[in-house]
Amino acid sequence: MMLSKQAQNALIGWESHGPRTIKASFKTKKEGISMNIIQCYAPTNDYNEDAKDQFYNRLQSIIEKCPTKDLTILMGDFNAKVGTDNTG
Repeated sequence: MMLSKQAQNALIGWESHGPRTIKASFKTKKEGISMNIIQCYAPTNDYNEDAKDQFYNRLQSIIEKCPTKDLTILMGDFNAKVGTDNTG
């Protein structure tokens, strides 16, 4: 993880959740509220359904463990395709 000095000072901690997901928590200026950033890389359509389901179930679990009072940001490569063809 590459962080600026300011982000390094605000970092509370980070967790690896397998090879595709990481979560980092940061202090904010608001007392008692943290910012959780979850970065992930979803499996492509080439993966079997069980692997994709396992990924999204784990991601859901990570999100649900973040306190609701905190700011949680989810970002990643979800391998989405934009267009009228919605197969896949």
